[in-house]
Amino acid sequence: MSEYFVHPTSVVDEDVTIGEGTKIWHFSHIQSGARIGRNCSFGQNVNVSNQVVIGNGVKVQNNVSIYEGVELEDYVFCGPSCVFTNDLTPRAKYPKGSAGYKKTLVGEGASIGANATIVCGHTIGKWALIGAGAVVTSNVPTHALMLGVPARQKGWACECGELLKETLCCEKCGRKYKETENGLEEV
Repeated sequence: MSEYFVHPTSVVDEDVTIGEGTKIWHFSHIQSGARIGRNCSFGQNVNVSNQVVIGNGVKVQNNVSIYEGVELEDYVFCGPSCVFTNDLTPRAKYPKGSAGYKKTLVGEGASIGANATIVCGHTIGKWALIGAGAVVTSNVPTHALMLGVPARQKGWACECGELLKETLCCEKCGRKYKETENGLEEV
């Protein structure tokens, strides 16, 4: 009995690490060198490229490709059809290969909405909330709520997902925050 589940229609290449309790559903592909943590869920038609690192408890919805150069920390949520890039100036005739890829880090607990685009070379802070359809073109502060094209900060989100009011105190779970140069910090 395997410690993880892979649907028979999915392909897992050699030299892949998959943690206990992880589930990989229909028509997905996990490429060589990928490292996936425990208790993750990958929906239908997900591609995890070479050398991608994914933490524990990550949930990736249908039709998401996580390209080389992207790292997802623990408990990241990737909504349906969200998009990651790894090359700022791609040309079919002049491929750069992995040496030309820009790194993207998605911090612990961050959520990326359906159809959002994450342009490579940026960091999304822990517990940030990227709205559906947003296009992230710069670094995102910890706990920031980002909306629009290009994405702009429109507020703050609690670790539990509740949107915060000006007091920076969560009405749902009671967590309290203070603003810092990198975003919010729990007090």
